[in-house]
Amino acid sequence: MDFGCGSKPYESLFVNAKSYVGVDIEVSGHNHKDSKVEYFYDGKKLPFNDASFDAIVCFEVFEHVFNIEEVLAEIYRVLKPNGQLLISIPFAWDEHEIPYDFARYTSFGITHILNINNFEVVKLIKTTTYILAVFQMLIAYLCQYALPKGRLTGRISQLLVIFPLNILALLFNTLLPKRYEYFCNNVVLATKAEITPSQQPL
Repeated sequence: MDFGCGSKPYESLFVNAKSYVGVDIEVSGHNHKDSKVEYFYDGKKLPFNDASFDAIVCFEVFEHVFNIEEVLAEIYRVLKPNGQLLISIPFAWDEHEIPYDFARYTSFGITHILNINNFEVVKLIKTTTYILAVFQMLIAYLCQYALPKGRLTGRISQLLVIFPLNILALLFNTLLPKRYEYFCNNVVLATKAEITPSQQPL
């Protein structure tokens, strides 16, 4: 299941999946004109039986979820035992899909939230170093607010401004100490942990 699938931009990566089901919420910060949604989530209960999926992916979604513990409980419910959850979630990025942008998570924050909701984090990767994140934010700002967007002028600005900045970022990232306290995204692989009797709700 692709939770928050939108137009399913990553579906082609999962060539070995026997099925790929797209789920999204109907009211969000974007319209569904180009979406490929098979099922809409009402914000409370996913329209699937318990233990329906071997794996769930969720890309750039949890920052838009205000009731994240309720959502994780539903994801837990529809995952099979030992099922896998793969998510990506921003740490340093601008507000987007306004007004449905609610949170940013540190690596410790998302790990804690997953753990208390009965997921075991297998691997967590920060997608950029400190230096690369700083340059990424500068480039994003320039592309969004400063550089021309015309077909020809946009390409010229990409060549004269964005390309040199990318080269400079890679150079600085090679020469300077690599730090990871500031970064753009967390990518997290977690598994569904078994709930012990002591964890069962009263």
